[in-house]
Amino acid sequence: MEALRIFGGKPLYGTVQIHGAKNSVLPILAATVAVGGQCTIASCPNILDVQTAIEILQTLGCTVTAAQGEITVDARHLQTSRIDDLLMKRMRSSVLFLGALLARTGTCTFTAPGGCVLGARPINFHLNAMQQMGAQVEQRGETIVCRADALHGATICLPMPSVGATENVLLAAMGTQEPVTLCNAAMEPEIVDLANFLQTAGAQIIGAGTQMIQIRGAKLHGCRYTVLPDRIEAATYLAMTACAGGDVCLRNCTAAHLQPVLELYQNAGCQISAHDAQIQIAGSAQRAVSPIKTAPYPGFPTDVQALVMASMATARGISVFMETVFSDRYRHVPALRQMGAEIQVGKQVAVVRGVEQLHGATIDATDLRGGAAMVAAALGAKGMTEIYHVEHIARGYDSLTENLQQLGAEIQILT
Repeated sequence: MEALRIFGGKPLYGTVQIHGAKNSVLPILAATVAVGGQCTIASCPNILDVQTAIEILQTLGCTVTAAQGEITVDARHLQTSRIDDLLMKRMRSSVLFLGALLARTGTCTFTAPGGCVLGARPINFHLNAMQQMGAQVEQRGETIVCRADALHGATICLPMPSVGATENVLLAAMGTQEPVTLCNAAMEPEIVDLANFLQTAGAQIIGAGTQMIQIRGAKLHGCRYTVLPDRIEAATYLAMTACAGGDVCLRNCTAAHLQPVLELYQNAGCQISAHDAQIQIAGSAQRAVSPIKTAPYPGFPTDVQALVMASMATARGISVFMETVFSDRYRHVPALRQMGAEIQVGKQVAVVRGVEQLHGATIDATDLRGGAAMVAAALGAKGMTEIYHVEHIARGYDSLTENLQQLGAEIQILT
């Protein structure tokens, strides 16, 4: 089992190139099934979740090649519409193949998806939307079978702006020539990126990035597409610098997608500047910021909550966090407490009282973003920290250890 060993207390200096967005690449790879031609996706991060998506494509019968950040998928000759059970359990985004396979073949068989344990994450929004478009859903034990002799247009109103359900509707709508209108849609930049990919492949989509999306499928064709920069990876390096101090420039990033995070760190005492697709952060988080309430985009991203909490652990004053998106997203708190953080947790609220300094400890990563938060805390802590179960972190970060070493961090992989 791999682990990370970090000797903290070393400020970070230098430049980091941000990779393509994990949360764009995964739905776009699923979308290649609906397109059915040959597609090349550029700026793809080399992470475990992308490897899982590639394996799913291969088991479905697609030909996939990957090299130097580009993935080419030839989905013209599918062999099955069943998603492998073990691959489904590896990551949450595997459920996005549901809409793509329904659009392409009229059927999809799968089991409940896995991924990070962040509380209840039912897929009923996805299934209900498919039913409104004409699919029949049958559950056989742990197996779910969706079939549609012919998908049809519909007006679908989501109970909440679910990112995954929005993406599945976009994908399934590629299987009908009739209009599909989606209300209360998620507005994340990654939704816009998926819509842009589908439009590049020939689809007609209006309103992506707003609460109402109008979709009309068309004859799709293969294409080449470059995914947008990963705003969560950029926020991760912002948080790590805010923990350790220093002066770091992030290249290939979109400041407009990170406004709540940038404003928070400015209020905490960091120096922030953004121009020409790059963001500069200098200094460390010195003042507590409160309240920090997660919300769907354009609100404060839930994926950044744990990372910001790590940087608030040593900020002067009290920070109050309110997690409104997932019910079990404070799983990183015990590890931060082991490192000396003073954090009290209620059902949805966490109260952080800043301490003078964190100290090293031996801890376990519990999920992707929580594990990254532990790395951030360790970079600013006194002494040595060892983090185990770092396979969670590898699901979402390309070259994290190498990048941190180039910034001056004393970090190494233990095998």
